[in-house]
Amino acid sequence: MKHKHFSKLLLSAIVLTGIFSALFSVSSYTQEFKTEAKIVKAENIHPESEVEIEFSHAVFTDVYMQEIKIFPKTSFRLRWEDNSQKMILTPEKFWTLGQTYSLYLPSGRSVMLTKVEEQKIDFSILSYPEIKSKFPQDQAKDVVLDIEDPLKVVFNNPVEDFEIWLDINSGQRMIPEINSEKTEFKFLPREGIKPGEEYSVGLWARYKWEKSFNYKEIDRFSFQTLNLAPSEWSKDLAERLRQAKQYTQSKKIEGKYIDINLDAQIMSIFENGKIIDAFLISSGKKGMDTPKGEHQIYNKVPRAWSGAYGLYMPYWMAITSTGKFGIHELPEWPGGYKEGANHLGIPVSHGCVRLGVGSAEKVYNWAEIGTPVVVY
Repeated sequence: MKHKHFSKLLLSAIVLTGIFSALFSVSSYTQEFKTEAKIVKAENIHPESEVEIEFSHAVFTDVYMQEIKIFPKTSFRLRWEDNSQKMILTPEKFWTLGQTYSLYLPSGRSVMLTKVEEQKIDFSILSYPEIKSKFPQDQAKDVVLDIEDPLKVVFNNPVEDFEIWLDINSGQRMIPEINSEKTEFKFLPREGIKPGEEYSVGLWARYKWEKSFNYKEIDRFSFQTLNLAPSEWSKDLAERLRQAKQYTQSKKIEGKYIDINLDAQIMSIFENGKIIDAFLISSGKKGMDTPKGEHQIYNKVPRAWSGAYGLYMPYWMAITSTGKFGIHELPEWPGGYKEGANHLGIPVSHGCVRLGVGSAEKVYNWAEIGTPVVVY
């Protein structure tokens, strides 16, 4: 009897072991061949680009062809590659810029006959450029804009896939000067900026590869320009030049010298006590004043480059030994944009003395190294 009881126990143990072993094998098989989907790229997808979903194992595609959904709803085409292991979604037109989409995959079966759980996968489309900083700030007062202090917008990241332009008072459209990193955009209106005026600025962007020419306004700000106080000199610039030639007194009897009247914003050139000519200038603005006193021409360069401001200063003549301050023609950017003559007669520079086109060349050819420069 004992032997029979033992035999039954042994047989039961063998059966249970077999069952546990089978269950373990099924569990291991299911775990080993579990199928999941993952997106190849989930962020900053270009509007025209494909979205790729990779499955860890090949799947039966029928259920996905019929029941896959995307929210917000949009039209797309679907195809399979890599023997039904890679799903590729292509937009019928464009994914929407800045939009985050949710892709809902239904439950299905892999070719290993394991269940593929339903899944939600998010992906986001390239956004419009984000602004890091700008000049001037919104609602700024007493703004002075010129080639050294232009309207400037700096973006967080390089703006390579967008066209950027700016309009001011919904009239002038301005194409920018762009740095090599494509993060900094500088603008100056071709028609100039008037003193004491309110300006509204719109910044626009368009995705380059989109066939339409629709621009999106990505920022709007306003500012007020400095209202320049009138002086005793005539507001009419031609009359002011006539006044300078009539009333400016020579401060040196012998030789050449350059006379710079900061109040009148006039440069007069003298030789042996007699005035040769007079020119409108733009000297340093408040806080960046042109140094007063008696200086001289220390060096001359036909087309000097300013590394500090990234622009050319034609007909450069240094008036301080350090070379920080000088006389030069209206500056220009490498892209060809040249500061307009509308600021001549107004102190807006960063300390240098600007002359107009033609005037600068004349003074440059007339003055020699060592020529005295009197600034008052």
